[in-house]
Amino acid sequence: MKFTSVFDIIGPVMIGPSSSHTAGAARIGRVARDLFGRKPKWAKIHLYGSFAETFKGHGTDVAIVGGLLDFDTFDERIKTAFEHAKNEALEFEIIPETANKEHPNTARIVLGDETGEMSVEGISIGGGKIEISEVNGFKLRLTGGMPAILVVHDDRAGCIANVANCLAMHHVNIGHMEVSRIERGQTALMVIEVDQNIDERILQQISLIPNITKVSKINN
Repeated sequence: MKFTSVFDIIGPVMIGPSSSHTAGAARIGRVARDLFGRKPKWAKIHLYGSFAETFKGHGTDVAIVGGLLDFDTFDERIKTAFEHAKNEALEFEIIPETANKEHPNTARIVLGDETGEMSVEGISIGGGKIEISEVNGFKLRLTGGMPAILVVHDDRAGCIANVANCLAMHHVNIGHMEVSRIERGQTALMVIEVDQNIDERILQQISLIPNITKVSKINN
């Protein structure tokens, strides 16, 4: 990972003590909430590697819970996120894991409510920066540093072109795009990072495209 400025190394304005273990963890939680599309009712937070070993001292656990409550990295409420979660009826479980992951600062969050659930795996790569590496079993690379659209669709010809054409009609420029599928001809996932936040009306239009089953977004 290349850093473009000293602020990438120092990290964002944040509640400490660590840009990777606290700010990065909060961002993973917040992106998971964005992908879920609403405040979850419950969450199981699996921590791996360094996250699992030092989460209490570095506040990784309260940071992720704060992110699930939509607290930004600089929000003072992160310090008391457990209390806020109780007040907002968010049930959570912190689960330190012993299995090895490719990156030492890895968290897998399974979150849900009465209408569904989602699994999001993210890594904190330093300086408060993160990457989302898996969503519901789909491998991907999502930085969370740009607005993004995630489109779940049937693995059919024309789906990618139709979504790209819809964005082009609204003058939305694509910065990065990738497609992941678990099995050929079944369900696939488009990850599209764009240059601007996406209006809900555009998401609704994309959802009406044939073979599209779910659309979600991450605003910057």
